[in-house]
Amino acid sequence: MVERDRDHIFVPQSASTEAYRGRTGGADIKRPAVSDRLSHARSLAEQAENAKAAAEQRRQETAARLNVAPTDDGFYLTFESWPGFDLKYSTLDPKRKPPELVAVRTATHETGKITEATVYIPEGSLGYFLNKIEEYATQDTARGHPKNANFVERIHRIKLASLRGLWTDEVSAFPEDDPVWWEVWLRKSDGNEIDRLLNYAVESGCRLNDQQLTFDERIVVLIWASATQLSGSIDVLADIAELRSARTYATFFVGLDPFEEAVWVKDLADRVAVANQSSPVVCIFDTGVDHNHILLSGSIAAADTHSYDPNWGTKDQDGHGTEMAGLALYGDLKSALEGSQPIALHHRLESVKILPPQGKNDPELYGAIMADSTARVEITTRNPRRIISMAVTAPTSATPGRPTLWSSTIDALAVGRTFNATTKGIAYLDDRSLTGHRLFLVSAGNIRSFDATEDHLQRSELESVEDPAQAWNALVVGAMTHLATIDPNESGFADYRPIAAFGELSPFSRTSVLFKKTWPVKPDVVLEGGNVAHSPNNKMTDTPESLQILTTRAGSHPGRQLTTSCATSAATAQAANLATSIWSKYPSLWPETVRGLLVHSARWTDKMLEHFKPASKTHRGTLLRRYGYGVPTLERCLYSAANAFTLIAENTIHPFADGKLREMHLHSLPWPKEVLTDLGATQVQMRITLSYFIEPSPTRIGPEQASRYASHGLRFAVNQSTEREEDFRHRINVAALEEEEGGSRGASSSYVDHWCLGPKARNSGSIHSDIWIDTAAALATMSGLRI
Repeated sequence: MVERDRDHIFVPQSASTEAYRGRTGGADIKRPAVSDRLSHARSLAEQAENAKAAAEQRRQETAARLNVAPTDDGFYLTFESWPGFDLKYSTLDPKRKPPELVAVRTATHETGKITEATVYIPEGSLGYFLNKIEEYATQDTARGHPKNANFVERIHRIKLASLRGLWTDEVSAFPEDDPVWWEVWLRKSDGNEIDRLLNYAVESGCRLNDQQLTFDERIVVLIWASATQLSGSIDVLADIAELRSARTYATFFVGLDPFEEAVWVKDLADRVAVANQSSPVVCIFDTGVDHNHILLSGSIAAADTHSYDPNWGTKDQDGHGTEMAGLALYGDLKSALEGSQPIALHHRLESVKILPPQGKNDPELYGAIMADSTARVEITTRNPRRIISMAVTAPTSATPGRPTLWSSTIDALAVGRTFNATTKGIAYLDDRSLTGHRLFLVSAGNIRSFDATEDHLQRSELESVEDPAQAWNALVVGAMTHLATIDPNESGFADYRPIAAFGELSPFSRTSVLFKKTWPVKPDVVLEGGNVAHSPNNKMTDTPESLQILTTRAGSHPGRQLTTSCATSAATAQAANLATSIWSKYPSLWPETVRGLLVHSARWTDKMLEHFKPASKTHRGTLLRRYGYGVPTLERCLYSAANAFTLIAENTIHPFADGKLREMHLHSLPWPKEVLTDLGATQVQMRITLSYFIEPSPTRIGPEQASRYASHGLRFAVNQSTEREEDFRHRINVAALEEEEGGSRGASSSYVDHWCLGPKARNSGSIHSDIWIDTAAALATMSGLRI
């Protein structure tokens, strides 16, 4: 994949833009210059033949030494690129026939980055590459270029793969001779892969964990071994596709004695550089935050901790708020603790205690609490880049999706409204400010009891997000999980199994599947929220610490500084970390845009996509309300790539005047049309995300009347490749008028078919995102985006 190393592109605020030029190149557009075609071909062919002979000799020696029968006569080759260039993966991995590309990694050399691709060569299939090389040496294309030049000339050398050739984590993280846990990714073939690896483990002195994770084409297991012990596996086993570092479980850190834990925490604290006072801030509405914690103290002062009721104090007796603070500041602490490099934080923390030390708040009080707490921090410190993160929810209303006072208050605060305290509560002031918009992150709420015998996905679809997660203007965060393996050393969970598969929705997470389709899609995104395990007899469920996320522990638990957290609370705090990363890099963005980038960067995991393919657009709409728009990543939030760029346009629109439609915006799409036309039938994707805030009208709602709650509902549309501009304008005008009058005009099938979701699924709430898929030539003719 092309590296994401370029800033996003900001389009001038005028809806009419200049044609886009540049940023479509990249190191892999040109091939390395090969001075002697025949010599290069002979050298590569000789290297491949020599590697085959060396593989045979090494296989015999390893089999005799370990008394292990080789799987077959296949072997692994590593193809190395020239510095600064990439390899042609489509030729390395023909898919329909062997050989098979199993691992790719990059390494930095003095002369530039190189790529190493390891390919499994079954017996008799080396000829596939030898023929390609021979054709390059002896045949020309119709244009007079060497045949297969784009493949052969990118290869610097070919060598017999070593164990490192299957390693796909950071090169510097490759284990040396000390035994460690490895993730072994096995190629699925005849069903005996585990048996063969187990036999190898017995003979070589390794220890194989009995848990496994199975995908369509891979089986993942853990093995305790040194690099020396495992190195012979590449000679006698044809099953290994990839090696990775096994995840360090949170149980390692929470299982340390207090002294050892303190050493780890002190090491991290010494490596941290805190952000300055003008940096973005995450304000945590929760149980309070322990501002004296060694990992938090530099980022939150006592003056930054507040309480809705001064009589409550600001101390975090419960610990939940401090857990959120650690995740909002660092993300999962495991990565930070395991590292050795300096860490520069890009944001700070604030806290408002909105939960009493004992008992609960009345649900009706939360609107006042939100307004008062927001005003409290803004009076203390004016920061235009403040994210309010809240993982406090209450049971949903009888009609899921309908706004409540709590959710309406959040919508009003987000759009810039303010509230004024009176002797009887708070008053809603009509002084909305375009510059006073606020970004709220709210958790979707949790499922709190589990039945191991039921389908957890069906359960989540029957459990709607909790109040106030139906808020239109908030970014609502659900939970998914990549934590699908229990630490074999964690006591008390022998033979327990995780409920959710790797990459699937977390069992904790709620959805908006039961919402009326006119109400918003919630959650908007999902992040790591941990997993739940069930006992062998399915009678008990629990949350092992290895299926949770490591974070900071409040000082109310003496002697301990680390703990674990999970569910949609943990996911929301991690989303706040991503949001402040965006605001740190792009400080001028509007809150709506930060929210939009989080959604725009989200992708469904492979496990989620299994449900999407094949699926009707109606079914995809249901899946959208289960998974939101997927899992956002820091890399996509912050950076574009040479072949995947993000355009950002921020504009103010006045859709209505005197109760009638007033205006629409037309953006000219600045495509590199010549480049797209030259690509012809190559499949490309265009993703469009529209993020805006509605002004709520909480007193004018009914069970079906979402349009009456929202001040307006924006939509986007792109002209079809065969559509004239006047026809495009007419189509959008008719559709807008009909929707405004309460109807729903369907687009032509040729227009809808190329969208992943389509208008019916995406046009709910105040953030809409969809992916258009067609040929590059068709994209070249699409020049107009209308809002």
